[in-house]
Amino acid sequence: MSIPETEKKRTRRSVEERIAEVDAKIEVVNQSIAELEAKKQAAIASYDGKIGAAQERIQSLKSKKAAILAPKPKIKRKPWKTKKQMIQDIMKQAQKAGMKP
Repeated sequence: MSIPETEKKRTRRSVEERIAEVDAKIEVVNQSIAELEAKKQAAIASYDGKIGAAQERIQSLKSKKAAILAPKPKIKRKPWKTKKQMIQDIMKQAQKAGMKP
């Protein structure tokens, strides 16, 4: 198993070259992390707005619920009068005015 002379042996990179390559990869990963953080902040701001709108909706629904559970008192209207009662009222008004039946 001898290596033919036409093939060159692979040259080893120096320690500095390998460190520089690793540093470059680290920098690329750090940039991607920064981009992801920016996207995260944008998403958080978006969802904070949505959450605020939902909480406002909840408050309006709670006020509707309170209005349903504690309705305003109904205005009591006059009871219906029969014909006989209406005639009696007219007779009383006539007597007050000085008329005779």
